[in-house]
Amino acid sequence: MAGYVEKTVEKLAEELLADTGLELVDVEYVKEKDWYLRVYIDKPEGIDIEDCQALSEKLEKELDEKNVVPDSYILEVSSPGLDRVLKKEKDFVREAGKMVDVSLYEPLDGSKQITGKLIGCEDNALKLEELEPIDMKKIAQVRLHIDI
Repeated sequence: MAGYVEKTVEKLAEELLADTGLELVDVEYVKEKDWYLRVYIDKPEGIDIEDCQALSEKLEKELDEKNVVPDSYILEVSSPGLDRVLKKEKDFVREAGKMVDVSLYEPLDGSKQITGKLIGCEDNALKLEELEPIDMKKIAQVRLHIDI
């Protein structure tokens, strides 16, 4: 059911964001203590609270009218953050040349964490500068790296 809700909300959100300059980054429908429907948006110069509020109001109305979500839920519309998760092909294209943190399911050369410069993602393999391609099936998560 979560997959259905995420795909349906993704389509609705993309329609609502058309011609706004905002990009839909991701949609999550997860059960924690309560059900949460999280929608992440962005734009090149960054988003503000008004961007989030505008989409939240429009999306909430659409979701209620279409009765998409079967459970009681909390809707959150926000930025994906500085250390955003990269999931889609367009994420890897947009962020090429930046440093990323890669979490693996199993150790590679003794480590489950790798930080490297992103080249891209081709043929179901993540490519980092100066490293052999890593099969995407071995990767738990890829996030933008933050130097503090």
